Amino acid sequence: MCFRHPLFDGYAEHLDLATAARWPDIETLNARMPASAPRFVRQDADLLADGLHFEARIAQGHIATRTENWHDLFNAMVWLRHPALKHALNRQQCRHIDRIGARERNPAQQALTQFDESGVIVQVRDATLLEVWDRHDWTALFLASADRWRNGDIAVAAVVGHALMEQALVPGRLLVGKCLVVLGDASDAIATVTESISAGMCLAASAELRPLPLAGIPGWHAGQDAAFYRQADYFRPLREGRVYPRPQ
Repeated sequence: MCFRHPLFDGYAEHLDLATAARWPDIETLNARMPASAPRFVRQDADLLADGLHFEARIAQGHIATRTENWHDLFNAMVWLRHPALKHALNRQQCRHIDRIGARERNPAQQALTQFDESGVIVQVRDATLLEVWDRHDWTALFLASADRWRNGDIAVAAVVGHALMEQALVPGRLLVGKCLVVLGDASDAIATVTESISAGMCLAASAELRPLPLAGIPGWHAGQDAAFYRQADYFRPLREGRVYPRPQ
């Protein structure tokens, strides 16, 4: 079952929502939501008639949620697991909407959305591994450094992209996370990223997000031999001129 994949490791408390015999209703989702968080509401024609932008509606306390929809269920699970992070993303989106209106989207909004949909937080304790990653030397990052993933020198702190989770439902799909990196021994990488987003110190443009072929992580895919890591259509080489920003 796909829900046993490490992608879902951080969601053990809420995986019953995805595996239950009956689809969880709005009331079930709201019963698990922290009191300080917005409420899930059914997305229907009456709700959408208010004309509000999706993010503006969240700021007013309502997360539009479609029934029997995997994308929205996974979004709900991320809200349940990481409400502070989702709040931070929403506040930044609303600041941009207030500034330029609901019909335009600037590079920062695109970056915020990309992280919301496909985001992964990675903690790197050894800067040499970040240098390897930034060169897209995938064999060195994954195959030669397999023990470094196991001992925590580099580790996935959280998968926060609900679209990634939806894509994981497709058997054999090779997923790519869009990552924010915390460098060093921060005790809580998720809180570090949340604070950075809240302060507007990151996600000004999508180019800040480091791509990570998740199937390359040791133990995340079968058949991880040298030939696997030579698949250039998945493990893509560094594009000429691409430079990544400093991590968190």
